[in-house]
This record gives sequence, C-alpha cells and structure tokens, in this order.
Amino acid sequence: MPETETRKADPNRRKFLASVAGIAAVPMVAGTSFPANAQQGAQGVGNSGQGSGGATVRDRRKLGSLEVSSVGLGVQNMHRTYQTTIPSRPEMLNIIRTAFDRGVTFFDTAEAYGPHECERIVGEAIASFRDKAVITSKFGWDVDLETGERRPGLVSRPERIKAAVEGMLKRLRTDRIDLLYQHRVDPQVPIEDVAGAVKDLMAQGKVLHWGLSEMGLNTLRRAHATLPVTAVQSEYSMLWRGPEESVLPLCEELGIGFVPWSPLGVGFLTGAIDARTRFAQGDIRAIETRFSPENLPHNLALVALLRSWAERKQAAAAQIALAWLMAQKPWIVPIPGTTQMAHMLENIGAASVPFSPSEVTELNQAVAEIQIRGARLPDAVLVFSGVEAPPKT
Repeated sequence: MPETETRKADPNRRKFLASVAGIAAVPMVAGTSFPANAQQGAQGVGNSGQGSGGATVRDRRKLGSLEVSSVGLGVQNMHRTYQTTIPSRPEMLNIIRTAFDRGVTFFDTAEAYGPHECERIVGEAIASFRDKAVITSKFGWDVDLETGERRPGLVSRPERIKAAVEGMLKRLRTDRIDLLYQHRVDPQVPIEDVAGAVKDLMAQGKVLHWGLSEMGLNTLRRAHATLPVTAVQSEYSMLWRGPEESVLPLCEELGIGFVPWSPLGVGFLTGAIDARTRFAQGDIRAIETRFSPENLPHNLALVALLRSWAERKQAAAAQIALAWLMAQKPWIVPIPGTTQMAHMLENIGAASVPFSPSEVTELNQAVAEIQIRGARLPDAVLVFSGVEAPPKT
C-alpha cells in the first residue's frame, strides 16, 4: 500500500532532496541491470554508506525461490492519491522507469488499484525491460472484468480467477505474471480450489509464483500444502507490528517470503504528520483512530525515535523505517509506494543504510517500548473502499 505524499523536510532530508533535484532530471539508460549480490539479513542491510540521490538497489533477496530487489515499488496510488488528486501519468511512468534504472526490479500492483488503471501504468512503464522486471498483481475483490467497476465483496471462484488473469495480462502487456496474489481470502471458496485454479494457470505459463495477502494461519498452511506459496503480503511497519506474533514465524517455518505493504505507516513514519495534523475528507487516515487527535500526540513518540536514529545514521526517517524492516529477516522485501520522484529515490536509499547486530537489537527494544494507541481501518469500510485491510488470524 503506497504512502502519503506530504513529508516534512528535516535537516537530513533537506540535504537529500537538494541532491536529487538535479539528478532526477538526468536521463537514465533503459534496461540497466545490476548483478545479484549476497542476500542480506539482520547482520547488515544493503550496501555500506548512507542513502543519497545517487542511491541504487544492488542487493537482491529471495521470496521463496523468486529473486527480487531488496526494496520494491508499490504502484497503488499512481492513478489517484489518497487526497483524490490525479498524478501526472508521464511522471508516474518516469518514476517506475527511474526506479528500475536504479536497481529496483520488483513492481507491485493489483486489479483493484484503479481499478485496472495501475496495471496499465505498470504495463506501459516496463514494456522496454519486461524480461528484467518482476511484476505482481492480485485478484479477489469484486471488480467488473470489463468496466473495472468496484463492487462490495470478494470473489475467488476458479473461473473468475482465470478470467481476471486474462485481463491482467492484457493490461500489463505481458504473457505471464511473476507473482499472483489472492488479495483477500474469499470465505465462500475453499483455498484448495483457489490454489487449483492458480496451478492450472501455472501449467499454462501464465503465472510463475503465487501468494496470499492478509490470510489466516490455517488458510496459509492449507494453501501451501496444496501449492507451495512464494510470498505473503500484509501490513507491517514500526507502526503496525502484528505479523511478528505468528505470521512471520509461520513464513519462516514454511520458507515463504514476506512483503510488507504500507511499510511507512501511511506516511506517518516519514515525519510528515505532527500533533496538529488533520486529514481531508476522503483521506483514509481520517477514520483511523491511531491518527485521531487524542491518540496522535502519544504515537508521535515513534517518529521522535526515528528522527533520533536518522540523525545518528545521517539518513532520512523513512530510510530508517524501511531499513529496520529489512533488518528483521533476510526474506522481507518492503514495497513503499509514492507519486513523487524525490520520495522514490529517498525510499530506495534505505537499502544503503547499514545496521550492526547490536544496533538492530537496540532499535528493536526501543520500538517495542512504544505502545501505539488507536486502531487501523475497520473491515466494513474496506469492503467498499478498495484499500488494504487488517489481517485475519
């Protein structure tokens, strides 16, 4: 789930933005690729040195058997931001292509994003380097296959999955989807039937790997037993650490990769929000009680912690938040999203922020001491809105 686009410039970030102002305008060579390096774990994230305007993502990680860049790019809001503004399509294409030129190979979208439109944006953006990119999409929400009309509810009948994938392939301008997720579990369809449909698509070469998003633990075990799961996608960040209790241990047990959406806490972890912040109508954070006027001042202790570490590591707060995620497990790959070039460059710079084992322990302890007040979006809202939902365990 991509992040908000308003970030306050702290001193470290001002330096960063100044450095990328000219760099973003320099043409990149299409098709540039970087060799796969050793997978990084909690002993060290990314390359040595801090993130900068010239940051590239050279490290690769494994989601199951699927190799991707250590940081990906979420493409959810490139058709429309939370504040309902319409981003410039040419600039969205430029951001995706520049991300690839800087070493990002992992691009995440879904049929429900737009709906359909974000898949078209990804397909157009990566056409010249399709074979060097890993693209994901997702099925599961009730989206009209032809018009893209979003309706309440979930649908994962096998025939619907296969029809949805045909539309995805056309919009993405490709003959296969590298990683196909079930966006949400349909309680009316046994997960074994869902896995069977995906297995048929794999036999046809239309899908290479599959995953689940926000599923329960039993569902994940059953799915994996039927057809090995490559990756799980769920919300996970310093702001929401729910997966640590049971989802991450199960992924480790089964050898499944983990892809955190909203790794920057819907913009909160960038330092963009303070105690006086109020959200516009249509902004999903306006109905999340963790951002309410009574809870927000307390929760800002997490931002203060990030800023202290940003100063210590000479990095941006967002980079610390992303590097922290990557330091938890070597098979975690965050997918921060954005509609601004400077933010994308800042985000991928997280791969160059190193943590020693003792620093990981110290930061983990500090994060654990901060108890977040308030809740995320209720499911009843999400069924209609099309944004991400809390996990079912």
